[in-house]
Amino acid sequence: MAWHSYFIFTIITMLFATTSFSDAQNCNGVLVSYAYTGGVRLPPNVTDAAKQPYRFQSILTVLNNGLDELKSWQVFVGFQHDELLVSASNVVLADGTTLPAAVGNGTVFAGYPVTDLKTAVETAGDLTQMEARIELVGTVFGVAPPSIPLPSSIRLANDGFQCVKTTGQGKNGTNVCCTKDPKFKANITTDDKYLLRQHGDLTIMYDVIKTDDSNYWAEVTMENHNPLGRLDNWELSWDWMNDEFINTMKGAYPSVVDVSDCVFGKKGTFYQSLDFSSVLNCQKRPTIIDLPPTKFNDTVLGKVPFCCRNGTILPSSMDPSKSVSKFQMQVFKTPPNLNRSMLSPPQNWQINGTLNPTYKCGPPIRVRPTENPDPSGLPSEIVVMASWQVVCNITKAKGTASKCCVSFSAYYNESVIPCKTCACGCPSNTARNCSTTAPALWLPSDALLVPFDNRSAKAIAWADLKHLPVSKPMPCGDNCGVSINWHLNTDYTNGWSARVTLFNWGDTNFADWFAAVEMDKAAAGFEKMYSFNATTLAIAGVNNTIFMQGLEGLNYLVAEADGANPLSDPRVPGKQQSVISFTKKPTPGISVAHGDGFPNKVFFNGEECSLPSVIPSSGSRKVPSWATLMLLSLLFIILKQQ
Repeated sequence: MAWHSYFIFTIITMLFATTSFSDAQNCNGVLVSYAYTGGVRLPPNVTDAAKQPYRFQSILTVLNNGLDELKSWQVFVGFQHDELLVSASNVVLADGTTLPAAVGNGTVFAGYPVTDLKTAVETAGDLTQMEARIELVGTVFGVAPPSIPLPSSIRLANDGFQCVKTTGQGKNGTNVCCTKDPKFKANITTDDKYLLRQHGDLTIMYDVIKTDDSNYWAEVTMENHNPLGRLDNWELSWDWMNDEFINTMKGAYPSVVDVSDCVFGKKGTFYQSLDFSSVLNCQKRPTIIDLPPTKFNDTVLGKVPFCCRNGTILPSSMDPSKSVSKFQMQVFKTPPNLNRSMLSPPQNWQINGTLNPTYKCGPPIRVRPTENPDPSGLPSEIVVMASWQVVCNITKAKGTASKCCVSFSAYYNESVIPCKTCACGCPSNTARNCSTTAPALWLPSDALLVPFDNRSAKAIAWADLKHLPVSKPMPCGDNCGVSINWHLNTDYTNGWSARVTLFNWGDTNFADWFAAVEMDKAAAGFEKMYSFNATTLAIAGVNNTIFMQGLEGLNYLVAEADGANPLSDPRVPGKQQSVISFTKKPTPGISVAHGDGFPNKVFFNGEECSLPSVIPSSGSRKVPSWATLMLLSLLFIILKQQ
């Protein structure tokens, strides 16, 4: 009788979860199902049917029918109709994006607050612990009922699983059954309570170091693992999910001190005796910034290792001690989470900096608690209360503008090929009289020292002199704060050289700057740089990158400044320059002038820069061949004799 009741309960639950009972029974792994449950037309009414908005409602279900607990589950849904997701229950977006969010290219959901799904064996078939049910509501474009806006695919996004589509749910839904890949080497065993820590370009540890019923102390550690990754003036943000607020901090500070949500909300009602004038931040999504070095020894705000560096996190290849940043904060909780063991990290983490790569951060994953050395100096380790890891990776969305650009020039061509038009974005003022699509005008070399707004006369005069075309209207500028000129300097039998010049057109000074060039065919012949420190760097096992930085005491790229006479002279960029030399011995057959002497990729402070589409041509200054010279000499003798 008990099994019969459970059987009926299971069928009912499956029906409500939109997953057929037969599919649930036949899948000996993780069953992922998606079902469209309804939709209506939304205003405004538009003439283009492809742009007409409609509301959609769907249910996503994840059921663990396997033998192992599914830890930190994640599911990919391949939305394909320009969907705008407005709400989603029991999940967060795995890339840290907050709702509403455009998900038309697909998105990954991560379970929250329930991150793990237990098995039928360990729960005696309790579906409330085995299954996650997500209700999705959003807007879709161009798919009018009765057509169904189903995703292109769904799958379990956890490592080590392979998914096979099962029998469909009719036209309204789809299922996949995901089972463990026998060829995959698992990171955990069934008796391991925690996932292993993952690798990423940047990792963030959220360690609870002290806990009480109403509040706890957390230590946040950011560590850079990418040899070309970097952050300047970092800003870290997240979403509190249970009405937490920050009472005090050490080693960092909120960008805005705001307690209005506490004073005028339920937090203030509960903590009536708390002096909110000393509370730091009550926002649902705070933004945290680093402190200046002068606060490192401050007994109230500092005294935290690796803090207080103006938000700079360098690659470990530059300075391992500066590749980490750390701060601590006291977090107050609200009912019903008033228990010292009820600990939950914030979600939707994001970190960014000034002229740095774009990072996408995953959800916090529970890992084995961090062990720290005993501060008393005793040979023992102190284990924190709980630890979560957030993994962030450098990403660049298609069509995203760069933040720096490169120009090419060479000894055999008098023209400089400048940065691309709108290399770092087009002007926001659409009334500006310039073309965003016309190619940039080639320049004389001295024009590189002049801001773009002052180059027009030089560019037009040079085009007239060299018989080059000029578009009407003229092309827009590159709009980059930093540009780099790569000038091919010499090319001889046994070696060659180039000159690298960095220009800072912005109002931000760059301390401890670095640049890197990727050269597929030439890097092996690198010898030295004369005014920079430089070395070759292996990335992903490939040793084709040259890493360069300023010499000690000269590693400061200053901002743009006024000219000698601000009323008449153009502004002057900050500039650093060095010659770089190569030998041809390890690179026989290299063709320097035909492309091998120019970089494939260029980076500044971790950001990949926009490159020109072409390299300088040597066609206008070709050296005549021996046969041509002999023919000309013979012709000269014949004419002389006549």
